[in-house]
Amino acid sequence: MTASDRFTELGQQLRVDSVRAAAAAGSGHPTSSMSAADLMAVLIDGGYLAWNVDDLKDPANDHLIFSKGHASPLYYSVLKATGVIDDAELLTFRKFGSRLEGHPTPNIPPTDVATGSLGQGLPIAVGVALAGRRLDRLPYRVWCLCGDSEMAEGSIWEAFEHAAFNGLDNLTAIIDVNRLGQTRETMVGWDLDRYKARAEAFGWHAITVDGHDVTAVKAAYDEALATSGRPTVIIARTKKGRGVKAVEDQPGKHGKPLDDPEAAIEELGGERDISVRLRRPEDAKPHVFDTPGGQLPSWDEGEKVATRQAYGEALAALGSMRGDVVALDGEVSNSTHSELFREAHENRYFEMFIAEQQMIAAAVGLQVRGWVPYASSFAAFFSRAYDFVRMAAISRANLRLSGSHAGVSIGEDGPSQMALEDLASFRAIHGSTVLAPSDANQTAQLVAAMADREGISFLRTLRGKTTVRTPAGEQVRIGGSRVVREGNAVAIVACGVTVDEAVEAAETLAGEGIDARVVDAYSVKPIDARTIHTAARECGRIFTVEDHWAEGGLGDAVLEALAETDQSPPVHKLAVRKMPGSGSPEELLHEAGIDADCIAAAVRTYAANR
Repeated sequence: MTASDRFTELGQQLRVDSVRAAAAAGSGHPTSSMSAADLMAVLIDGGYLAWNVDDLKDPANDHLIFSKGHASPLYYSVLKATGVIDDAELLTFRKFGSRLEGHPTPNIPPTDVATGSLGQGLPIAVGVALAGRRLDRLPYRVWCLCGDSEMAEGSIWEAFEHAAFNGLDNLTAIIDVNRLGQTRETMVGWDLDRYKARAEAFGWHAITVDGHDVTAVKAAYDEALATSGRPTVIIARTKKGRGVKAVEDQPGKHGKPLDDPEAAIEELGGERDISVRLRRPEDAKPHVFDTPGGQLPSWDEGEKVATRQAYGEALAALGSMRGDVVALDGEVSNSTHSELFREAHENRYFEMFIAEQQMIAAAVGLQVRGWVPYASSFAAFFSRAYDFVRMAAISRANLRLSGSHAGVSIGEDGPSQMALEDLASFRAIHGSTVLAPSDANQTAQLVAAMADREGISFLRTLRGKTTVRTPAGEQVRIGGSRVVREGNAVAIVACGVTVDEAVEAAETLAGEGIDARVVDAYSVKPIDARTIHTAARECGRIFTVEDHWAEGGLGDAVLEALAETDQSPPVHKLAVRKMPGSGSPEELLHEAGIDADCIAAAVRTYAANR
């Protein structure tokens, strides 16, 4: 049997196994898998994909990312052919408790990330390739299978631009151009020259090929390996449902098992049992960065410091203490102050420009290889990448995100720059951590604590300066809080910029005989339920104050904590409730009803009606 014959036979096996898996599940995307089967057959049997199957975590292994995640039957068929799973497990596809979920997730090694949301695999592949080139400094390659429908996603083109800008010749994208989407033909159809022109305009080396001509596919892979200085994209013309007349190149067959799988398998030549011995990578160890050591910065009580400044200083210090810490920024590093990390550790800093989706995706890719990424931007702009954050949680990724310029307190820039839903949106992410420190010493300790925190951690930082109230030696922990001022008449729970306002209000009220307790809830999720319960029991009524919309933020976190108690006292939520405009921070805090005067007035109303 010639190599080409073997490729062809293996491609048919991958099709048959895709049909079998979907038939066993009663659902899935076999036709989308069948179009790319020959592309994967040549990749694995032609010696292009290097995996140590005995150690799927070998740092020298190549990475195969299915951006086209719905083609999971093909992916799992590849895993079977290469000995990662057996046939019995293949047929558990989509069954409850199976590792073979409807779309791939890291539940099944060597899957790096979850890719069920289209347009995410290639941006993440860029991050993995960046890790290989600049951090690990290993020769592994990143192969990414894309579908032509997802080429409509803007995130794909962010990935194209960043891969070319960084000269990632260790990245090869393979576009399965089968022309048919879920409901109709794609915008570009089989116009391969149009795809090629777009890719070349972004600075990629582009190759067009018949995706079912295994000899041509092999030549394209050889050309990709020989290309240096820029990434390569192989644009392959294929047919959806290839090999089965009932579904080949037919609309309306997307996302459905074949009506007659047994006939289809017979038409494809029957079941096969070809095993592929993948090329094993040479032994290699990732690069380790030397670190001079040091300690976290601290500030004296009473100083006025912006928490975004503290974030930058703490991150730079952490980078000197830990060589695995890396930083990314969305081209606002002189505002978030991640520029301090860049100045200290330029070789571990990644400028992502105004491309928040690619920034989060790159961070996910970096953590695939065990690096500890911190990504920063204005908190409002993380909303552009929210689906990437959501999918990162499904990928079991460990990310640390810092959002600055939160709330109306940023002032004159106006509402387009004001994050007012960030606490709510990040609290909704599975397993997330949400932090809103009120001063610099809290910020520094929380930055360090995030490094070893699993899941998605979000740190909200402030544009303006706040008073340092936390002693440098006091422990600040995720899940903790501070009682800034004792009192039993009422409890005011605040975070971030509103802590200063709450303290000022409490001091004013004290002069009127109302002794208010102030709780600094710097950890919004997980919230310090014990301290909240104590305040409720001893003070009888709680006011929450936040520079955030009334829905989903600190107030709701407090209510959730109190819902676990037998008796919940009244809780009054002071929050932003009308669309702000431009103005000074003082004017905007007052208009929102969350400055010291408004807090004091709200408590007085309660005291008068008591």
